[in-house]
Amino acid sequence: MSDYKYSIEAKNVNKTFLKKYQEVKALIDFNITIKRGTIHGLLGPNGAGKSTFINVLGGLVKKNSGDVSICGIDIDKNTKLSKFKIGIVPQELNIDPFFSPAELLELQAGLYGVPKRKRKTDEILENLKLIDQRNAYARTLSGGMRRRLLIGKALVHDPEIIILDEPTAGVDIDIRASVWDYIKRINKQGKTICLTTHYLEEAENLCDNISIINHGKKIIEGTKNELLNIISTKTVLFVLERNISVPNQLNEFKPVITNNILKLSYDKNKTNIKNIIDILYSNQIKFKEINTSEGDLEDVFIKVTKGE
Repeated sequence: MSDYKYSIEAKNVNKTFLKKYQEVKALIDFNITIKRGTIHGLLGPNGAGKSTFINVLGGLVKKNSGDVSICGIDIDKNTKLSKFKIGIVPQELNIDPFFSPAELLELQAGLYGVPKRKRKTDEILENLKLIDQRNAYARTLSGGMRRRLLIGKALVHDPEIIILDEPTAGVDIDIRASVWDYIKRINKQGKTICLTTHYLEEAENLCDNISIINHGKKIIEGTKNELLNIISTKTVLFVLERNISVPNQLNEFKPVITNNILKLSYDKNKTNIKNIIDILYSNQIKFKEINTSEGDLEDVFIKVTKGE
């Protein structure tokens, strides 16, 4: 089983729920491949099917059809072994309030049959900055601490894949950054990470590969750079030395002038900034400063989910 290429592979997965006597198709011929050792982002609006797929992986939802393998193990043929390969961090903060973090990690490790000598409770708590709360009641922990404790629970059996469903939802910026650092660290140790997130900045910062899904279907999948290349429009701002009349050669770049700042938009696949600067020089237009920007993952997300 150690020579598998994909940590998670799903082929033509379908799942239909019955809601108020009507069928709701949560997953429709859903396909995904998550490469071993990568951080893979699973993005989509609310109701897209992300959590349904995660629950299929965890055995909480039974698919209607299709094939799913975890670390090369078919989840239908060897359900128990496939579950040992993954650790899932759910979106909901479902923590027993009357246990301490140390007790919860020890209990979770016991449920997975991890021998006491192999448990890493304090190491996990230290890495997640929870060691000072080791013996506090879980009900006294902040939302951010509870979120990190859930990550710790998913790590106790040393799984090969960590699945994070909105791992930093409701967490402040400082804690979010520390969670990001920890995700990167465990990825460098060889673990595969799959995360869903509403924070597109998070996906852009963390992910090697990204799948975008909507209405139960995968819309697009590729490396982060491949997806960013979908958005070819760049914006450039020139701070001009004086007010000007816009030459006709710039009309194709949708020129806008405000307070001696010339804003132009261009397709980087059709032209480049040097050509625009040459037009300015040929018309004796001088500038003091230049700033450029291009589309980010949010632009890609909006474009593909709207079906453009």
